[in-house]
Amino acid sequence: MWAIEKVNGAHDLDAATPCDEWNLRTLLDHMLETQQYFAATAEGREASPPAPTPPAQISDDPAADLTAVRDAIVASYADADVLANKGFGLGAAAGDFLIHGWDVARATQQDATMPPDLAEGVFNFVYGQFTAENRQGVFKPEIPVAPDADIQTKLLAYTGRRAA
Repeated sequence: MWAIEKVNGAHDLDAATPCDEWNLRTLLDHMLETQQYFAATAEGREASPPAPTPPAQISDDPAADLTAVRDAIVASYADADVLANKGFGLGAAAGDFLIHGWDVARATQQDATMPPDLAEGVFNFVYGQFTAENRQGVFKPEIPVAPDADIQTKLLAYTGRRAA
């Protein structure tokens, strides 16, 4: 879980994040809500898509909350039929977790280096999927980077984030 497992109640949950208008608490609430949505849809349960302002959910043990929702995602997609029919949701859940994991790492002054294989997988999943119009409310505008930039820099730029 990279940076997420090191988030605990000692962190300032009011700290700013790279996500406009969201502090660390709101970002963590969003992550929980989003992952719960993907788990529910994989299981065929009725679920509302994540809201622009997520409901308060994070407890005094954010790492445990995020570990539990990660485990729920893994369990929800463990069945081969679910994966075959709803695998896109797993890719979206993984991308959301990884990209927002970077946001969490930045907000908590942790090493924000993504595992390269995960960054590459998420980049390959999301790249080219969003036009300028349909990325509104999902990502900021894409930031140009050099063609030889590393995969993390390319992923962050595609999602409207600056690596440095």
